Formats: sequence, structure tokens, C-alpha cells
Amino acid sequence: MKRVCFIYNPMSGEKKARTHLDYIVKCYQKHGYLLDLYRIGRDSDIDGVMSELTPDHQRILAAGGDGTINTVVGAMKRTGTDLPLAVLPTGTANDFAAMLGYSTNLKEAIKQSASGIERSVDIGKCGDRYFVNVLSAGLFTDISQKTPTVLKNTFGKIAYYLTSSINSLHELPKFKPIHIDIESEQERFDGQSVVFFVFNGRTAGNMKLAYRSDIDDGLLDVIVVKADRIGDTLRTVLHVLSQQIADVNTGYPKGVLYFQTRSLKLSGREPVVVDIDGETGPETPFEITCLPKDLRVIVPEGSFSPLSLPTH
Repeated sequence: MKRVCFIYNPMSGEKKARTHLDYIVKCYQKHGYLLDLYRIGRDSDIDGVMSELTPDHQRILAAGGDGTINTVVGAMKRTGTDLPLAVLPTGTANDFAAMLGYSTNLKEAIKQSASGIERSVDIGKCGDRYFVNVLSAGLFTDISQKTPTVLKNTFGKIAYYLTSSINSLHELPKFKPIHIDIESEQERFDGQSVVFFVFNGRTAGNMKLAYRSDIDDGLLDVIVVKADRIGDTLRTVLHVLSQQIADVNTGYPKGVLYFQTRSLKLSGREPVVVDIDGETGPETPFEITCLPKDLRVIVPEGSFSPLSLPTH
């Protein structure tokens, strides 16, 4: 039988990977795959797992949220592991899985991952770190990093992001804007920001913000919510929270800088800690680049996939 390296986070989301383990094994055996299980934890040596893969391994299957997928992809890149990656959306937020077209129904997603087809998609690189969905900093990032993982897992993604949104509005009047300096071929920005995003995907916490983004176009989508007068900033943030930050007809509101680029340099007057795929990332300054079609992935066959959509 063909072998699959199955890496799963048993604590991710509502512990769905653990409760569906037998179904996953059953489904993959039906498609002629033998699963080699590896349980990911805080001190797991995933690089070591990658180095132990054999020519019999046909793909990697990762179950977890965007943070888990980020960890697996980072290990793949550091070790030069060039295998297709299938994902199961078992986290609090599963933006990358949704971008690939996976169902939110886990049993259906398991079937899709076992029978899917291979595609190549872009990933982002920030210094020596990688991201599959989004790099961000500012108001929402601060709320996310201050919210315990157990709270996210206990109350689920809808309650968590609703709570985060309310907290964000509550914190806005006393939130200190971050100063960022962005240099790219397309744009230059040197000023105050409430929050900014660098998207490889389209959504952050299931909020549709980068509506023009495609995961295989070789470009990153940059969104900067400027820190203008408090009233203007509040209206812009409300646009973000209501997922009305942009529209295919009207574009982005006045207080938002949006552009697409292959690379950019990010710095500031003081170091800024960024969030990468929902996990704490490095401090500025650093360069962010898009690695075009650098990751082989398994996407659902015959199902709706945003990868097939035009960019405009």
C-alpha cells in the first residue's frame, strides 16, 4: 500500500482529529493508503519526522488549524520535503483549507483529501519563516495573541471571533497605532496603522478581506487600515468587522491602502511583532516575499474550489 505521513494536532479546535481518527484511517485504507501517524505537540520534532520519510510515502496529511498547517509547511521547507500536502480542517480557524476548497463538514473533507487531485500554490516567506494564509499585525492580532487557546477551543470559532471583534471595538479608543514603513515596487507607506495584513489567501478568521487574492497568482495582497481621525478609523474598522472592507464594484474604502506585490520590506520606528497564520511571528524589520507555486497540495476533485475563480 502507498504510505501517507499523517500529522495531527489532537488539541486543535474541538479535538475533531482525535474523535474522527478511525474514520480517517478507514477512508484512507479504502483508497489504498497506509497512514503513519504522528501526534504533534508543543515540543514535537516535525523536522525529524520529515527526515524519516521514505520513497514509499506518497503525500503528507495534516489535521489542524492554520497554525498547525503553518508548522508542517515550515518543516517541509526547512528539510526540502517535496510531497503533496492534504489538509483536514480541524482547527479554530481553517482559512487555508477553505481556500483550497475543502468542505467544512469534516467527514466530507476527509473523503476529499483522500481522493483529491494535486495542484501547486503560492506560499509567503517572512525572514526564515513561512506562511500559507496571512501575516498580520495590529489591533486584531493583539486580541488574538492575548486570547488563551483553551478559550478559542472551548467556545468555537464563531463565538471566539465575535468576542474578538467586540473586544477590538472596546479597545480601539485606547489602542496605540503601530508605525510601519512599507517599501515595495508598487507602493510606499510610512505612517500609522491600526491593523495591516499581508495575504496569500483571502480570509482571516473567516472574515473575507482580500477579495482579489488568488493563491496561485504569484502575488501577495497587502491591506493597511490607516490610523486616521478616531471617527474615520472607527468606521473603517466597522467595515472590516462586517466583512464589508471591500466590494468588487466599489473597491476598498478611503482609509484602507490596498495593493498587490511580489515582495515588500517591512520596518517601523519600533519593532513590531507580527502574527503568522494565527501564531506569534518575528519582530520587524524583515522582507516578505511570495514564493510562486512553491507548495504542492491536494485539493478536492470535482468540488467547488476558489482556485478556479478569476482574480477580478
